[in-house]
Amino acid sequence: MAEENIFLFVPNLIGYARIILALLSFYLMPCCPAPAVFCYLLSALLDAFDGHAARALNQGTKFGAMLDMLTDRCATMCLLVNLALLYPSYTFLFQLSMSLDVASHWLHLHSSMMKGATSHKTIDLSGNPILRIYYTSRPVLFFMCMGNELFYCLLYVLYYIEEPQVWLQWLLAVCGIVCVLKSGISVLHLITASCNMAAIDLADREMERSKTK
Repeated sequence: MAEENIFLFVPNLIGYARIILALLSFYLMPCCPAPAVFCYLLSALLDAFDGHAARALNQGTKFGAMLDMLTDRCATMCLLVNLALLYPSYTFLFQLSMSLDVASHWLHLHSSMMKGATSHKTIDLSGNPILRIYYTSRPVLFFMCMGNELFYCLLYVLYYIEEPQVWLQWLLAVCGIVCVLKSGISVLHLITASCNMAAIDLADREMERSKTK
């Protein structure tokens, strides 16, 4: 039987397309807001399709999970860098958002892997009920992630619109609420992942002590 090529699995190919779209979006951001946002949101939307492909084709991999998370984090971070340039008085808030997003997901992924999970989206269902709903309900996860990304994209687009329509302002307000809620979930990520890491440390120390007896 021929050896499988993990790098050519369909979900990973979708992941590569997401990276190309994100890079194209970053390149266009300084000059072309409409195509930049189109490429960025298309890259974000494909995030839902790679998961479906992984489950349908039984091609879920650790590499794919890591590629997925890194693409999400890097894309959001680069958009926030651009927003910091456009709205310099809010730079600290954008920096805070970047730091919270990266730190919470990295610690959550690391603690999940140490507990034996294959993805940062696989959590202990006996843990925090909010994270349980967030990661087990695909509509909730999609709504929160897209609302968060749409908020940042709207901030970017509205910078170039002198008199935005009322519906755009309302949409920005709704997405802003979603962004705040998602930031709260990131804080929960940090807390629960820290508790998980501490529990793993305690178990390791207890095992070491039992070996010395």
